[in-house]
Amino acid sequence: MIRRLSIVALALVAVALAACGTKSEDTSGPAGTERLSLLLDFFPNADHAGIYQAISDGEFKRAGLDVKVQTPSDPSSPLRLLQAGKVDLAISYEPELLLARDKGAKLVSIAALVQKPLTSIIAVGSAHLRSPAGLEGHTVGTAGIPYQSAYLKTILDHAGADPGRVKEVNVGFDLVPAMLSKKVKATLGGFWNYEGIQLERKHRKPKIIRVDQAGVPTYDELVIVAREDELARRGPLLRRFLQALSLSHQSLRRDPTEGIGALLKANRDLDAGLQRAAVRQTLPVFFPEQKNRPWGWQDPAQWTAYANWMERNGLLKQPPDVARAMTDDLLPGLAT
Repeated sequence: MIRRLSIVALALVAVALAACGTKSEDTSGPAGTERLSLLLDFFPNADHAGIYQAISDGEFKRAGLDVKVQTPSDPSSPLRLLQAGKVDLAISYEPELLLARDKGAKLVSIAALVQKPLTSIIAVGSAHLRSPAGLEGHTVGTAGIPYQSAYLKTILDHAGADPGRVKEVNVGFDLVPAMLSKKVKATLGGFWNYEGIQLERKHRKPKIIRVDQAGVPTYDELVIVAREDELARRGPLLRRFLQALSLSHQSLRRDPTEGIGALLKANRDLDAGLQRAAVRQTLPVFFPEQKNRPWGWQDPAQWTAYANWMERNGLLKQPPDVARAMTDDLLPGLAT
């Protein structure tokens, strides 16, 4: 979901991969260095710490890659620019990719960057909620994204509440101000690893209900997207890129300090304390819950369940083709 402005060794990894029955791979780069452009979903933030770790600790360089990270001037533009061939890769969201494919975009997710939904219902102070059922008779602010409305209806149905007794208003990206000013009782669209932490640090005692724990099928919040026609032609390069990211995320998990430092250097406007807290809270969802799966793994059954939910809620016009929307074939240890 579009974010708001309110806001190691290779040997060890190879052993770990061998232990879980996957293939080890030679990730050394060619004599020359190949350039790869990566467009972020938003300005550099905690979700991108592993990317800046890979730049800082030299993983991309060791893979023979010169990765140029770009920030979008418009957060809604990454998939459009990728489709137009302006960049090699883009970070986006599973629902956004499925929506783009439904409109004919030939794009595919090659790895999950954030493996769980971050989107949440958040309320503060006297507006604390015990459950979503407590939203009956009140107003909920969203950013006006269509699937947020579907999330809210699904959550209310799951809680046994009457959606007709909950008023939804579009507050744009001013989710936190709308809540603090009591314009709305709660918001749906803030992230538990950002707005939630921000409110906790300000001692506002937020109540946070993650959407996937309230009835919405789970999905990958952030994914790395490529053009379909690039998979075969540039497969080895993309595989080296993902292997470098896998190694950098392993390093980040062992010691977040370097990744956080590289992130803060890339975006000096960030609140250092907030980013440190956000990176540490986000670390678990950089990796799959299944211990025998590699970094970046995407669950086809999970994608299918979520895509079917989108179709049932009228968000997709065509039956989703999940087999073409995502692939794990380029992930570390899963070479075919």
